[in-house]
Amino acid sequence: MKIALHSRSFEQHKFPFIQTVIEELLQRKVEISLSKDFKSYLDRVNYHCQYKNIFSSYKELADTDLLISIGGDGTLLESVTLVKDTEVPILGINTGRLGFLATVSNDKIKEGIDAIFNGYYTFDERTLISLDSSNDVFGELNFGLNEFTISKRDIASMIIVHTYIDGEYLNSYWADGLIIATPTGSTAYAISVGGPVVLPHSSSFIIAPISPHNLNVRPLIVSDNSVLSFEVEGRNNNFLVSLDSRSQIVEAGVQLAVRKCDFKVKLLRLNGENFLTTLRQKLNWGLDSRN
Repeated sequence: MKIALHSRSFEQHKFPFIQTVIEELLQRKVEISLSKDFKSYLDRVNYHCQYKNIFSSYKELADTDLLISIGGDGTLLESVTLVKDTEVPILGINTGRLGFLATVSNDKIKEGIDAIFNGYYTFDERTLISLDSSNDVFGELNFGLNEFTISKRDIASMIIVHTYIDGEYLNSYWADGLIIATPTGSTAYAISVGGPVVLPHSSSFIIAPISPHNLNVRPLIVSDNSVLSFEVEGRNNNFLVSLDSRSQIVEAGVQLAVRKCDFKVKLLRLNGENFLTTLRQKLNWGLDSRN
């Protein structure tokens, strides 16, 4: 079995969890590949292990059976860009805080790896959002799992985002920004601005303004078969666009449109895990402090 490992930098107290993952895999004679960033981290902490390859993009993962993301949800979002359209499934081991996407807790690493090798899992395919722009803002990594965001820069005044659905005018949002979230992203940035929680396979996008000037403007759910396009204006000549945690400064006048990506990402889910359970455990959904 060929398994790729990816992680970002870690605090020292998290290193035993990394060591456990690697040792559990090597005991099972797994052929391990390390991401370039992860290998740099292991070198810094002077930890050496057997590995087959070092990779830095999806082009080097074609024959990989699984990518394990070790960290929080941010690390898993990076992993999505590493696998791109290769259909390599991703398992998230959570050594961060919330871990809404990285669902295997750091005290269940051995049990999680055992479940993989015993076949106690399913694949959960998630929709991605894709950005088309006149200046090719993010290059070939023009997709995200959680959301696409248009926002003002730093202390700049609010912006106006003229928004269209399949070419038809929807609204002009006077706001600090606008979030277009996938169902997966409904529990990320979008929920913090009052957006609804949407089940993962709802075939929809959420349009959620950030601090809108007009209080009667509310989040809107639209079909993910729609193409959403935007024209942005403001007192400043540029603004920010982001896909998940990746951001770029964009000049005014750039044409922007988002649509459902033509490929999906596979998240590996261990048996017994599902979105509703995660919702209750991670967001305390329905928790009544009186009980």
